[in-house]
Amino acid sequence: MRVAGDGQATAAGADSRLRRTGRETYRRLQTYLIVAVQAGLAATLSWVAAHEVLGNQDPTFAPAAAVGVIAAALGNRARRTVELIAGVVLGIAVGDVLIGVLGTGAWQTGVIVFLAIAAAVLVRGGGALMTQAGGTGVLVATLTPTNPDLELPRTVNALVGGLVGLLVVLVVAPLNPLRTVRRVADPALDVFAREMTASAQALARGDARAAEEVLDRMRAAEPELDRLGEVVEAAEEVARLSPLRWRRRRVLAAYRHGVEHMERAFRNSRTLVRRVGTTLRDHEPVPPGLPAAVERYGEAVRLLHREFLAAREPVAARERVLVAVREAGEACRQDMGFSGTIVVSQLRTVANDLLRATGVPRDEARRLVRRAAAGHR
Repeated sequence: MRVAGDGQATAAGADSRLRRTGRETYRRLQTYLIVAVQAGLAATLSWVAAHEVLGNQDPTFAPAAAVGVIAAALGNRARRTVELIAGVVLGIAVGDVLIGVLGTGAWQTGVIVFLAIAAAVLVRGGGALMTQAGGTGVLVATLTPTNPDLELPRTVNALVGGLVGLLVVLVVAPLNPLRTVRRVADPALDVFAREMTASAQALARGDARAAEEVLDRMRAAEPELDRLGEVVEAAEEVARLSPLRWRRRRVLAAYRHGVEHMERAFRNSRTLVRRVGTTLRDHEPVPPGLPAAVERYGEAVRLLHREFLAAREPVAARERVLVAVREAGEACRQDMGFSGTIVVSQLRTVANDLLRATGVPRDEARRLVRRAAAGHR
């Protein structure tokens, strides 16, 4: 009977993991499908612009450059476009000078690529600039003997592709900043709040194994929070540069400010959950106010997300997190073990993080946490 029960539990766990993977894949597809649409549209438009409008008989690099801009790290497309074009110009300049001095050949190609990338490093260029400088150096060194007029078309293609890529992401088909953020933030912050509730329930029931499972799930969910930061950065870039999305700037600025502190709160909350597990394994006394405080903290995460999306001052989230600190302070004044007191201390730390995420200045957040811990309202 036990073997059958273990088999059922294993099958249920595998099914749960499969469903979770399916949901994550679907959410990721929703988030990044617009990137595929933008890339296809930019490739088409840049090819037409380079071949039909400018008469370039070999417009290959124009769509390649456009797709490079679209596929660049979200939130860095404007900078990546400048780097892409600058890298092409730098590679051409270094290649032309050295070919005139050294000629062409295998070792000359190696020297040209080395010096082109070294020049990109000297001007503190990023990966895109170094890649384009080196790649262009290769083309100049290897194709110049058979195609002496490579330089201008290559530069024009880079410029056309980069500008068309930016035009697509900022004007023709800009992503909806709030919708994109919501698609990532909803599951990420829901997981955060839900695991805080689950840890509060484990603490109330005295279930150390459940607390360990919460910790495992939080570790697995960290990429969700990391992706939220990336998507918020991309959405804010669109809202800042796209005239169609300017009215979203204020909401996204609040999100950008909050995401850094939310990520820190999430990581500190894992330490809190780890100490919850230690408290339960050591059979320390757990005053009723401690699970309630952890639950209030999870509620504050939910409220913060709702208030941000509604473009409201996150007053309710601040009040709820201070309620959590007060309840934890009251629990700390009762019978409690060593690990329990660390849970309280860690809850004050994550409360400070969450207050910072709501826009409260650092010193004011610390003052509010200290007052709440002492029982003041």
